[in-house]
Amino acid sequence: MRIDVFTLFPQVFEPYLSLSIVGRARQQGLLEVHLHNIRHWATDKHRTVDDVPYGGGGGMVMKPEPLFAAVEDVMGRPPLAPVILLSPQGRRFTQKVAEELARLPRFALICGRYEGVDERVRQYLATDELSIGDYVLTGGELPALVIIDAVARLLPGALGHPQGARQDSFAQGLLEHPHYTRPPVFRGWRVPEVLLSGDHARIARWRREQALKRTWERRPDLLASAPLTPEDRAYLQRLQEAQDARATQHPPSTNPQGEDDLNPR
Repeated sequence: MRIDVFTLFPQVFEPYLSLSIVGRARQQGLLEVHLHNIRHWATDKHRTVDDVPYGGGGGMVMKPEPLFAAVEDVMGRPPLAPVILLSPQGRRFTQKVAEELARLPRFALICGRYEGVDERVRQYLATDELSIGDYVLTGGELPALVIIDAVARLLPGALGHPQGARQDSFAQGLLEHPHYTRPPVFRGWRVPEVLLSGDHARIARWRREQALKRTWERRPDLLASAPLTPEDRAYLQRLQEAQDARATQHPPSTNPQGEDDLNPR
């Protein structure tokens, strides 16, 4: 796979891209990341890539000429692969989107800066637009690294365990189960006995139930679209029934004086 990144700050990328899973994927030839400094396609002596916005307002806007020239020079005209603009206004980047991108042989990422990019970049150059969350960052470099990392670990051979990426949170529509390692007892806290049993069927069932329980507790919205088996649904029903029973046994306090009955004076 090849990923082309168009940015004003290519120096941001190399330290991270040389490490860990992404670094190994590059060393093994599974992933190529090509960094392109947009300033190299600016034509004036000052390498200007931004200008004041029409209509007034604060901030500066990235000019269309260097961006179009850079992307078309590297990716072709029209581009021969998807060109993704990183923006808070884009569709949400999820594990499903990462899997879509991991199936591509090549795609490009445009890292915005300043107040944003000229709207004509969004309309006529980018083929997609992605956001990593509902917040604003200084530029698109960190989102680009997030996307590269999420995609790289999905490439066949990138992880040590062949099924490692399939077991991550969100890969199966659920949060991941808890993990433990040595020692078996730490400060009196024990590893669940099932993980020491050697019974792989029991361990797999425990992990599935823990993933369901953690998702039910922390991200119940994910359960609406997760691929659930009848056994999964039965387990979730038992969790709900247990919660309802506890609520019935210990209803919320309705003390009209607002006094804390648990801490009487």
